Amino acid sequence: MRNAIVVDLDRCSGCFSCEIACKMENGIALGSYYNKVMTVGPFGDFPHIQQYFLPVHCQQCENAPCVHVCPTGASYRDPDTNVVLVDKAKCIGCKYCMMACPYGVRSWNKEERVVEKCTLCGHLTAQGDLPACVHNCPGGARFYGDLDDPTSDASKALAAAEKSAVHTLTDVGNKPATHYILSERYAQWQESKDLAGSGRYMQKDGE
Repeated sequence: MRNAIVVDLDRCSGCFSCEIACKMENGIALGSYYNKVMTVGPFGDFPHIQQYFLPVHCQQCENAPCVHVCPTGASYRDPDTNVVLVDKAKCIGCKYCMMACPYGVRSWNKEERVVEKCTLCGHLTAQGDLPACVHNCPGGARFYGDLDDPTSDASKALAAAEKSAVHTLTDVGNKPATHYILSERYAQWQESKDLAGSGRYMQKDGE
């Protein structure tokens, strides 16, 4: 079982609905994010300028470094759903997992002094509902499901896409399960190990 989200960037307009829905559903503090929409670009030479929007959240890595470095077992993989989660009761706030994550998708809860992250809205999916970000995407750009189940929405989205259009964030041995669909007719996929670096992956204004 590999529960994950597939994001069709060909259909993503950068409206931030997924980001807002995530914050509202999970009661995330101001300035913290489980899901963050990045702007990639603009890049290229005029008049051939390209840009796309990249929602970044926990990639549900097969070989999750956050789980390996946690000294207390607070970062763990749920035995029933195979989803990477955080047990706040075991978290000592060492932030090792935050440093180990290649994508910077873990948040520090200052009030509770624990690490938090995307849970794929397990409280919703356990009842047969979709994660809030998927349910509230107005462009229908997000798909949730088990990548090992060919009948899941996520698997169907990948199967319908051109092989050359399917991407993951840079794999540094962690094998991210989250996939992105971006066709070359819209923009060229940009590889980067640092989502906030070099001007290609830019944070939102004021951050």
